[in-house]
Amino acid sequence: MNQHVPAEKGRGTVPPAVPDEFVIRDARPEEHAALGKLMVQVYSGLEGFPKPEEQPAYYEMLAGIGKLALKPDTRLLVAVDGKALLGGLVYFSDMAQYGSGGTATQERNASGFRLLAVDPAARGRGVGQALMERCIELAKERGQGHVIIHTTKAMQVAWRMYEKRGFQRSTDLDFMQGQLPVFGFRLQL
Repeated sequence: MNQHVPAEKGRGTVPPAVPDEFVIRDARPEEHAALGKLMVQVYSGLEGFPKPEEQPAYYEMLAGIGKLALKPDTRLLVAVDGKALLGGLVYFSDMAQYGSGGTATQERNASGFRLLAVDPAARGRGVGQALMERCIELAKERGQGHVIIHTTKAMQVAWRMYEKRGFQRSTDLDFMQGQLPVFGFRLQL
């Protein structure tokens, strides 16, 4: 299902050639490699986040993001503007497939999403917000009681977005990814 999303006016700098709308939909197989490349670019560019040489398996997973879409009850969602890939994430309607550290995979009556990435050129258009909202809608459609996510100190823009939406810190979901503290959040539906 495609979801048309109007861009938020007056937020960020948008090149004049960029249309005012984008679509949230399931990624097509031919987009998986480009989304993986975008995710590696975004995550490796985060100040304070481990670099590819520090966590090669993590970056291999990001580059091969399409493989996660093969898991049961898992969807790879993207935001696109025409043919331009603006961002994406992985939505899990069954937390057993979530694949993070910690206790999140044991959560019941919950959905989650991970690996939110937005092209730096598309920031300020509400892309991350729209992807997050689509995941919340999917969880509600499934009758889930809450949505689970994780973030790090290096992801302050996303952290603020999650808190503004009503996600609450859930220390029971925290874990360490190597030397990196990863913080759990939960949104009650």
